[in-house]
This record gives sequence, structure tokens and C-alpha cells, in this order.
Amino acid sequence: MKLAIRDARVLDGRGQAREQATLLIQDDHIEAIGDDRQVKVPRGTREIHARGMTVLPGLIDCHVHLCLGGDADVLRTIREEDPALTLLKAARFARTTLESGFTTVRDLGFRDHSIFSLRQAIQDGFLPGPRIVAAGLAVCMTGGHARFIGREADGPVEVVAAVREQLARGAEVIKFIASGGVLTPGTSPDSPQMTPEELEAGMAEARRAGRRVAAHAHGAEGMKNAIRAGAHSIEHATLMDDEAAALMREQGVFMVPTLSALATTADCGLPCGIPETAVLKARTMRARHEASFKRAHRSGIPIAFGTDAGTPFNHHGENAQELDRMVALGMSQMEAIVAATGSAARLLDIEHLVGTIEVGKQADLLIVDGNPLKKISLLRDRDRIMGVMQAGRFVSGPMAH
Repeated sequence: MKLAIRDARVLDGRGQAREQATLLIQDDHIEAIGDDRQVKVPRGTREIHARGMTVLPGLIDCHVHLCLGGDADVLRTIREEDPALTLLKAARFARTTLESGFTTVRDLGFRDHSIFSLRQAIQDGFLPGPRIVAAGLAVCMTGGHARFIGREADGPVEVVAAVREQLARGAEVIKFIASGGVLTPGTSPDSPQMTPEELEAGMAEARRAGRRVAAHAHGAEGMKNAIRAGAHSIEHATLMDDEAAALMREQGVFMVPTLSALATTADCGLPCGIPETAVLKARTMRARHEASFKRAHRSGIPIAFGTDAGTPFNHHGENAQELDRMVALGMSQMEAIVAATGSAARLLDIEHLVGTIEVGKQADLLIVDGNPLKKISLLRDRDRIMGVMQAGRFVSGPMAH
């Protein structure tokens, strides 16, 4: 089936904008892009006239947790909830995420391996949802941060075994916990976790299998341990110092900032029921997190969009709030959109498929009423989302009907 989207503003995911462009979609891929003179629309093609609308690549969130629902105390929920219920809720969160314009997510820690079943159900068309690049269980030290969604392991040999377990179940990325965190009681975000030797052994095993490596790290020492061990991305990078920034820039390591996670926890706080230790840590670190983001942006460290969706009051489907935060801290609207499209696809190693609007790429698209280059918050407004396209088929929005 052919579809032509005419007279639209097209943001290509690489930083370029075309005005009054025509996109020709054939089956699941982009066949042509250009102005009306360049793109010949065959007779019988379905046409959408999109004057005043903007077409951009389907958005990509590089850091979500579909097993968490944005509850005030997510650890308590995980402790008390039946795993089958968690999976059913995760399917709902996946659908909500897709309907908000995110056609791909990277899940960096689920409570068990059922995330791979959800991924398969979406791939096979049984359930609606974004493409899921899944880690399975995060690899952490005994008693470490994120152990409620993790595989605890101590020593290089056991860490390698933990990595192999995730690979055997189908992990496309391996997540390591290189520092303490906000939500896990008794862990300090500034303190490193897992030894350099453990990180090096685990990351080497992941790379041998051809997998990307993500490292949770708030503190600078944990960041540097993970960067030197071969991480492709540092999640959060909250307390970056000069040396960590220089290493990231030199090695092309991505920052996935997840500004929304600290912000929603700090803003809502104790009256919402968030545990006091988490609130105090979030409020203490928030200003330094924002400073680290500004430093990364200024100094040319690659930045890929990620929200940590699922953490307290950081709800699935509200992922685009992160774009507002990035722009408020100095990114241009176009830079923020590239972070959530082309750059995110590059980090996830799927840039050959999605992330940019180019001939031959899969037709994962988001169509919004208005111009997000003037007002980035349009991408948060569900009423302005005219269509979400996945592999050439509208899956949400008025254009799907």
C-alpha cells in the first residue's frame, strides 16, 4: 500500500527541516521525500494533506522501566505485586507510550525476564507497543542499587555468569549498576558500586556478544569506572566532574540524562508518599544534575534522550516532558528532537532501521499539529498528535481512523 503525506514540515532527525515536503510511504518503509516536483505520487495512492503539521521520526526513549508504574513507592509495589500483574500493567504502559509518539524504547531493568515475552508479543502483533530493546535484569553487586530489578553478582566470574544469563534470555543490551542510587535505601548515589575489575569483565563479555552496554552512574567515580570499562552510555551522569566529562567526550560515550526522574521525585516529595530517603537524595542532587547536563551539552558530549519512566510520578506516556526540561536547560528545540531520534537510534545501534526520515528507513513517524521548533511542548500535547505510524501503519491518533 502507498501513502503520500503532502505539504508537511519534515524534521529528519539529523537536524534538518524541510518545509512543504511530500513523503511517500510504501508498505513499511519510506520510498521518497522531497517537494511536489521531486516526488511523483502514483494514481490510487492514499493522500494526507498536512499543511501546518510537522512530521518527525518516531521518538525513542533510551531509558524506561516498564515494570514500574510511577507509584510513589515503586519498591513497595514490586515487593507486594504478583509478577503476572506487573506484566499485564507493563503491556498497558507500552501501549500508552506508543500512543504518545514513542515508537521505540530501551527497557533497562525489569523485575524478571518476562519483558522478553512482552517484546515478542509486540513484535508478533499480538499487543500494541513500541519496539523494545530490553536488558532483562540489571547486573548489580549484592545489596546494590536496583537489586529489586537486578541480578546480584560478586566478583568477575559471577558477573560474567550474570551477563551470560541475560544474553541467553534474549538481552539486546546489558545494564550495569556502577554507583548507588536514589530509590534504593542505604545506597549513596555518590559512591561507586561494582569494582572496576567486575565492570571490565562484564562489559567485555557483553561486547563479545555484540551487545551495547549501559551503566547507571550518578557519582563521578562510578562514571569513570564504567567509562574505562567500556560503557556505551552513562545513565544519569548526575555528579559529573572534569575528568569524567573529558573521558566521555574523548571516547564518544553518550549521556542519557533522565532529568525527569530526579525532577518528579524532588517536586512531588513527601506529601505524595515518596520515601523520605529518595526525596532527600533527589533534592540534594537536582541542581548538580542540571549543571552536569549543561556541561555535557556545552562540551559536545553526545546526548541521547531518556526519562527513567516508571520512577515516582514519572509516568509512561508523559515521556516527552523530558524534551521541555532539555530545552529549558539550554538545548535548542531541534537539538532536543535529534537527541530523541537520530542520536538515540545511534546509541541503540538501530540507526539503519529508524531514527531519521530517509529513503529506505522504516516508516516510524510522528505527525503533530503545529511546529515543535517554536514550541517543544506540542510534543507533550496528546490533542496535537495527529498520527503515530509504526512500520508504515498508523497505530494511534485521528489519522489511524
